[in-house]
Amino acid sequence: MIWIQITLVLVLIYLAYVDLTSFRLPNALTIPLIFSGLGFNFLASQGFTEPFNALLGCIFGYGFLWVMNFIYRMFKKHNGIGMGDAKLLAALGAWLGAGALPEILLIASLTGLVGGFIWLKWHRSQISHAFPFGPFLAFAGIIEVLWPQALQTLLLIR
Repeated sequence: MIWIQITLVLVLIYLAYVDLTSFRLPNALTIPLIFSGLGFNFLASQGFTEPFNALLGCIFGYGFLWVMNFIYRMFKKHNGIGMGDAKLLAALGAWLGAGALPEILLIASLTGLVGGFIWLKWHRSQISHAFPFGPFLAFAGIIEVLWPQALQTLLLIR
């Protein structure tokens, strides 16, 4: 199972690099990642999560970001997040299950907030300029792959 974790981490690092350099998360990478996560959890004797949970994670991962973008687009008349990010979150849900999504989104959002300010300062951009969110999703996914429920454990420490 460790080689699967290593492979998944390497793919997430590569996706973060691609998004940082191109502002794109290509379907050629995200869609196979979704199906391989579902396949792994459905076929492996000991997957990362139960098969139904993997399917729910995939659906909720994509659906959540799709709905958030839909609402944003209703008000602003343009997309607020790329659907590559939604596919990456669907892939993380397919690999790690629906229960991992809140932690992934929280870590990605917090690191994205800090990273976004750094990105905008580095590129001397205005607050309205876009920056890639995929690297933050990938970072949060890596944390969840290597240290499942790390955030919950940290919050429970007194």
